[in-house]
Amino acid sequence: MNTNIADIRARIDLRFPEFSLNVDLTIPARGVTALFGHSGSGKTTLLRCIAGLEQAPGAHVSVAGQVWQDDETFVPTYKRPLGYVFQEASLFPHLSVKSNLDYGRKRVDGSNGHKVSLDQAIELLGIGHLLDRKPDRLSGGERQRVAIARALALSPRILLMDEPLAALDLARKQEILPYLERLHDELAIPILYVSHSPDEVARLADHIVALEGGRAVAQGPLVDTLARLDLPIRLGEDAGVVLDGVIGVRDEAWHLARVDFAGGGVWVRDADLPVGHPVRVRILARDVSLAVTRHDGTSILNILPAVVEDMAEDGHPALVLARLNMGGAPLLARLTRRSVHALELAPGRLVYAQIKAVALVG
Repeated sequence: MNTNIADIRARIDLRFPEFSLNVDLTIPARGVTALFGHSGSGKTTLLRCIAGLEQAPGAHVSVAGQVWQDDETFVPTYKRPLGYVFQEASLFPHLSVKSNLDYGRKRVDGSNGHKVSLDQAIELLGIGHLLDRKPDRLSGGERQRVAIARALALSPRILLMDEPLAALDLARKQEILPYLERLHDELAIPILYVSHSPDEVARLADHIVALEGGRAVAQGPLVDTLARLDLPIRLGEDAGVVLDGVIGVRDEAWHLARVDFAGGGVWVRDADLPVGHPVRVRILARDVSLAVTRHDGTSILNILPAVVEDMAEDGHPALVLARLNMGGAPLLARLTRRSVHALELAPGRLVYAQIKAVALVG
């Protein structure tokens, strides 16, 4: 990976009696990087080391060219220009929302520059109407939005988010996700986002670091990494690809929209987005079937030509995971070994991918 001074560097070797974290990472200084993995994989420990909340002897941590830790330096957490969002909002219960935000501003070091103004943080998170309320008068989603605004009010060089939706129910998660997307779209601040939810990662991340057993077992751009057949973390029913595209056509008569991407287009439910609007779609391997000839007499709207690139064993001996190339765009399909044999599938074989479901995720 090419590096530059603005990248985030984290070389950490931290050992506990029953767990160790050993990583050497270079993370892009723009966009959202997901630290992804199952519980106990080391995601939160890595985040705490970057924040200085966990001291790892001999580690190296630098952000935007500023060394926060090396053999001679250890910058304490309160002097690191970062914002940290925990699973729980942890607001001061006796203070109003406005006072909670003002408390955070006291930590701002003017020498770092104001990357995000308080007014901008309030507008981005949509909390202007909540400023006079106390935390006990807020919903879980509202409290977490205030916590994120408080972190942004510090004018951080980096925003660290430790499973910020984990304590919320599904309705509150759906409420807050659009605000997280706004942070992604409108801020130049890099975000490290800890999650074990493939749905959240697919919707928010640009880059992914997959952790398992305290090691970084895969990393890279989200689209490329999720399409790998050798991804060490088994995603099971969540295996699939994420594609970036734009709204190409809207069919208002049938309430559908076509998302165009390199290699083709797929129809999705219309979300009232204008033609040309950038979007992201997620296609699960379980929702893709293959045929060696095109079948038009079917209820499946999305049938695209593709070429088999590679195949690998899946989680059960009856199953195979195939990686396809749709004119430059990746696709995964889960098949039975019997189907692979019957269709004589092999790398280089032209097929038609029949995509039964496409999720518009962002």
